[in-house]
Amino acid sequence: MRRNTAIIISLILVLLAGTISSNAAERRQKRLSRKELQLEVDRLRYMVDSLMLIVSDSTEEDVQTDSLNPGELGSMDSEFFENPNPGENIDSLLAQWYSRRRTLTSDILEADSVIYPSSIPDSVYIRKIKKLNSYIPIPYNEIVRNHIILYTEKLPKFSSKVLALGEYYLPIFEEIFDKYGLPKELKAMAIIESGFNPVARSRAKAMGMWQFMYRTGRMYGLTINSYVDERLDPVKACDAAARYMRDSYIVFGDWALAISSYNCGSGNVLKAIRRCGGSTYFWDLYKYLPRETRGYVPAFVGALYLLKYYKDYNITPSAPYSLPPQVDTFEIKKNLHFGQVSELVGVPMETLRLLNPQYIKDIVPGNEKTYILTIPHQYTAAFVDHEKDIYTYKDSIYFNPIVYSRIKDEMSTSGSQSIVHKVKKGETLGRIARKYGVTTSQILSWNHLKSSKKLRIGQRLHIYRNGGTRKSSKVSDDNAQVSSSTSTKAVENDEPVYYTVKKGDTLSKIASRNKTTLNKLLKLNNLTVKSKIIPGKKLRIK
Repeated sequence: MRRNTAIIISLILVLLAGTISSNAAERRQKRLSRKELQLEVDRLRYMVDSLMLIVSDSTEEDVQTDSLNPGELGSMDSEFFENPNPGENIDSLLAQWYSRRRTLTSDILEADSVIYPSSIPDSVYIRKIKKLNSYIPIPYNEIVRNHIILYTEKLPKFSSKVLALGEYYLPIFEEIFDKYGLPKELKAMAIIESGFNPVARSRAKAMGMWQFMYRTGRMYGLTINSYVDERLDPVKACDAAARYMRDSYIVFGDWALAISSYNCGSGNVLKAIRRCGGSTYFWDLYKYLPRETRGYVPAFVGALYLLKYYKDYNITPSAPYSLPPQVDTFEIKKNLHFGQVSELVGVPMETLRLLNPQYIKDIVPGNEKTYILTIPHQYTAAFVDHEKDIYTYKDSIYFNPIVYSRIKDEMSTSGSQSIVHKVKKGETLGRIARKYGVTTSQILSWNHLKSSKKLRIGQRLHIYRNGGTRKSSKVSDDNAQVSSSTSTKAVENDEPVYYTVKKGDTLSKIASRNKTTLNKLLKLNNLTVKSKIIPGKKLRIK
């Protein structure tokens, strides 16, 4: 492993030296302005940060954790593709789509494991692919064909919903990639990552529409704290993804490899290059890449194909999933609760959550710094009219000590991203700590260890990210009048956790808000999807 790390570091130094030498030659030919010099410094800084991330990635033995999006994502089920009821409220429909928290995974990324039949001849696909004029030269083969058929023939309901959401998000993403001088086609990556779901979450804790892991998100400047998780902000997360892709392309000089690294990490791509004898051609590396990553580039081509030719397959965007066509943004410089905006301005709570998913506690923490709140355009005048009074409206209710205590307790337990690490041969406590972005003393404390020398192979260590602590907490039912998502927290043993049903609750909402799945909730309470629930009924959460 040390030898591999040395090879990677040498490669990085050669790449960096070549770039600096080239830049120096340019400076000798012309005098750069102060602004141009600052831009060059910023670019080099981002490059160094990216290369350091690669060094860090490549030292990890576990392929699944050596990635931006490790791939342990929830699989799609038939319910995910159900047609919505046209009579339902638009916000409710979109909330149901998002609350599934599913991401496009095995059905698309592993399409090479089956052969999908189609009546369309290969010549048609070849001709259409050539017209795409993509920056990523991918030859036509059976794997690419499978992914095209999957999007256009096998998953029409999913593709229809993706196209509807894309009408809102794709222009935003194009502008961001254009800002960094990157191919606009990269926007299609969001389809593969999450199906345009801003609250998508993988079992490996990758979050948001662009599926950032905690460490990578922080490295690329995304704020992640008790109140805000900018991995869930589609705009800021896309900006971070664009910078990641720019840095990755600087390293590999090939868009297919840069895109692959977004899925499995730069370290795994470098390993694949070594294992195939040094080739940097994607299809030479194909069988050496992690299984999920093999299908990532073909899936990317399939997504581009869908965006270009969906009309040829009689696929139309699902109208009920359209987000507000016009929105306005406001700078928030004081603490503001969604409830205050909803009651005074009239914006539905669900709409506020859909447009501002990064505020994970329904609170914009403006006291610490300026944040942005997005609302539909039709509520702009009402917000301006109440802007002076909105911060003090019912502030004793929305910002009472119980609320802050609940948030603090959640952060120290579930909000701290608790995971269990199984010690592998050769691992040290320091290495494990670096892997998860914590300290060795924290791991010792969380696991009641006195010495790091007592680690054994197979030992399970509890890791709490975001600075969380391993302690139990209980939350009073008094919180229910402030937040409908509050449920009784169990202590760290196996005591059952219950939730009291409130007016307006649905089974899917209860499952989503309590971080469980609808299927688990139904099984624990012997219910079906058609079961009726009434306010006051207690449901077992876990």
